Amino acid sequence: MQRLGILLSGRGSNFLAIAKAIHEQRLLGAEIAVVLSNLEDAPGLSAARELNIPAFGIPSVGRKRAEHDAEMIARLHQHKVDLVCLAGYMRIISPVFVGAFPNRILNVHPSLLPAFPGLDAQEQALNYGAKVAGCTVHFVDEAVDHGVIILQKTVPVHDDDTDETLSARILEQEHRAYPEAIAAVLSGEYSIRDRRYIRNSPDKDL
Repeated sequence: MQRLGILLSGRGSNFLAIAKAIHEQRLLGAEIAVVLSNLEDAPGLSAARELNIPAFGIPSVGRKRAEHDAEMIARLHQHKVDLVCLAGYMRIISPVFVGAFPNRILNVHPSLLPAFPGLDAQEQALNYGAKVAGCTVHFVDEAVDHGVIILQKTVPVHDDDTDETLSARILEQEHRAYPEAIAAVLSGEYSIRDRRYIRNSPDKDL
């Protein structure tokens, strides 16, 4: 059984989608070991506790990044986490954090990377006039929204879309994509060549 550590800063809708996928046996061989937040009052922590999942707020305000990251890493190791999943975690992951879990930290971003990284990706897509948007699940590296792409899902951009309507459709795809990407990574049936994530054929050695 592979143990997941979830990091969030808000309501944790992607965390709940992952938990639902595990409960419905669409994500096999995984369990959520712990949920952490940099905000003590994050609604996602309450949601985790209602599901009897260990959940802890580790405040980041007023603390040095190195000190906060060290405590987060220690708590993840304490719960023997195999894979870290960022689910609306609104802090940049430091190189030390990445080094503690090399190729074992995932993130979902509401755009088709490398297009529209950073904040307000849906607004960026609308302002640019994009006709297709979507989401990306990727490994986390030292740069923002930059790591190797695992999978992407698309949605059309309608002429009457607003930030809110486009965001809602993309979020639906995030909830499908994240459990799928986690399963793909936990299977170990892939290789990374340069920046390409490649699924191995069943008859191919890893």
